[in-house]
Amino acid sequence: SAMAHDGASHGATTAPLLASTEKPPRNMYAFGCATLASMTTILMGYNLALMSGAQLFIREDLGLTDEQVEVLAGSMNVYMLVSILAAGWAADLLGRRGTLVLANGFLMAGALAMSLGGSYAALMAARFITSIGVGFSLVVAPVYNAEISPASARGVLSSLLDIFVNVGILLSYVSNYALAGLPVHLSWRVMYAIGVLPPVLLAAGVLAMPESPRWLAMRGREADARAVLVRTSDTAAEAELRFEEIKRVVEAPREADSGVWRELIFRPSAMVRRILVFVVGLNFLQQAFGVDAILLYSPLMFKKAGMSSNSAILGATVAIGVVKTCFILVVSLFSDRFGRRPLLLASAGGVAASLTGLALTLCIGETSPASTAACVAFTLATVAAFSVGWGSLPSTYTAEITPLRLRAQGSSLGMAVNRLTCGVVSMSFISLAGWITMPGCFFLYAAMAATAYVFVFLRLPETKGRTLEEMDVLFSKNQ
Repeated sequence: SAMAHDGASHGATTAPLLASTEKPPRNMYAFGCATLASMTTILMGYNLALMSGAQLFIREDLGLTDEQVEVLAGSMNVYMLVSILAAGWAADLLGRRGTLVLANGFLMAGALAMSLGGSYAALMAARFITSIGVGFSLVVAPVYNAEISPASARGVLSSLLDIFVNVGILLSYVSNYALAGLPVHLSWRVMYAIGVLPPVLLAAGVLAMPESPRWLAMRGREADARAVLVRTSDTAAEAELRFEEIKRVVEAPREADSGVWRELIFRPSAMVRRILVFVVGLNFLQQAFGVDAILLYSPLMFKKAGMSSNSAILGATVAIGVVKTCFILVVSLFSDRFGRRPLLLASAGGVAASLTGLALTLCIGETSPASTAACVAFTLATVAAFSVGWGSLPSTYTAEITPLRLRAQGSSLGMAVNRLTCGVVSMSFISLAGWITMPGCFFLYAAMAATAYVFVFLRLPETKGRTLEEMDVLFSKNQ
């Protein structure tokens, strides 16, 4: 069964971040293990976002068409569905640690294949290999973190993942910028080749970490599980408590996996149906804002706004990465203080306003230094507004509201909707811009953001400060 029992911990990771009110975790060992597991996501961010600058050079070097470039850039999201859905099964079969090592192996092979690719088909294959590593690390790293960390550190660790993905994105922008001066046929290959060594080092590090105690208990290795818990808990008493809890979960009769999917999709109760509306709605809207397209195609957009030199364009892109990373930090500090609703509302409103501004700026037509500056400013504002709420809260919210027995599958479903929407948006951006113009695209995305505002305002209950058990009560009330 793909992590039916793990749902518990998977949700707990993304449960409200308590980072702001807590003393630093006493247990540095658990913190170290989780940090190492999360670092795989740095590579994930690097590989995903590298495309935004690299496409300028790949297009020139291999003579690709617009359509080929957008499929190459966006296809990753569709490919990832395979590994996202397989990750739960792999993590139960090979262990959390084994799956992370495997993910690093795929990330290494994918980076190598990208840097050696000589044709469109070869690059598509390389993207597929990379996508397996990305999908595995996306699903398994949060689960491992939740299972290894004591309750005192759980909040901090769930924001670690978000921060690391953004560090990876930032590094890829910096690498785009730094290597832009090399000859065209070399620059993009070197960018990808840089991604070959880190996974090897990380895989070695991951092998030095202990396996997740929950997985060990599942496999009947109770002595090992207890030993790991003693090293990763704040006190011996807590270790004993965690051990009893895990044993209880592992020994409880579990419904088969098919039962969970049946309850989620084919015969949902009224409560589950309402929860599904939020899980699917939030994950769809998060990507329908088109912010991922903005991140991927910002170089193209800045070119249209009148920037001519590649290094200026990539410099502006680095600024986007910096803004995004900074604002994600804001969320991890304030999401518990302000609650989810105010952040989601402020975020959607800000995105709608900034995108409208961006579209109007691009409508003007003639490019002056002022309009170029305005274009960059509105783009930064869009990314900042997005990161304050919609950038990371949908996944937190999804995990919080899904009942325990459905949590792992609910999160998978949310992630699948999310990636599919992202794939559609990023694979259609250039064609859509050709059809309704680029400003037209941004008006459309702004309308989506406005829709999201209305959806949250009218429908979404606040979950701040409620325990995960209270969620069932919250959602069984018919509103």
